[in-house]
Amino acid sequence: MCGRYSLTTPAELIAEAFGLDAPPQLAPRYNVAPTQPILAVRTVPGGSGREGVELRWGLISKASRETLVGPPLINARAETAAERPAFRHALRVRRCLVPADGFYEWQRAGTGPRAFHFTLRDGAPFGLAGVWEPWAPPDTGVVGSCAVLTTAPNPLVGEIHDRMPVMLLPEAFSRWLDPELTDPEALAPLLAALPAERMAVREVGRAVNDVRRDGPECLEPPRELRLF
Repeated sequence: MCGRYSLTTPAELIAEAFGLDAPPQLAPRYNVAPTQPILAVRTVPGGSGREGVELRWGLISKASRETLVGPPLINARAETAAERPAFRHALRVRRCLVPADGFYEWQRAGTGPRAFHFTLRDGAPFGLAGVWEPWAPPDTGVVGSCAVLTTAPNPLVGEIHDRMPVMLLPEAFSRWLDPELTDPEALAPLLAALPAERMAVREVGRAVNDVRRDGPECLEPPRELRLF
């Protein structure tokens, strides 16, 4: 699964990478967690171009709007999203990109879980493939909710976890956001794992385990690996 990610890239570079007309209101985020408001990029409804919007991470489907029971739907499996009632319509007509420059996965170990931060080798931002719904609980200040698609991992991520988020690079953005593309089979080639050779990973300390911590300390190495 994908349960935490980072976005520390300056807003101006995010606007350039994602084709936004203006930089989004964006502060560095080192530990973005489920149920929080996040930046998402989508095609302008009924028009052309792209917009950056605030969505709640944790999709609220039509079936769960009345009761809001159960955990938030933060992830959708790419292999089954086209069939699952919670995601199938959004996959066809309401896709988005969640800008990120890294994501975290945890490896279970005898001494406790170990956290790892995955990035592109060049440190550039990328888009997490997402789907969204135009509804959120009243008085939240957000305009909708979203989930991030996951897929089987590449060998690099697979050493740590059995799933990874679908990472899209700029050359795939237009196709993913194309409102005319509604056939899940046509989208399938975009939902594979990014090749391992495009990525880098490093172990980080325990600060990221705490959702209340969202500073540079989340990217610091484990204490036993620090040189000073």
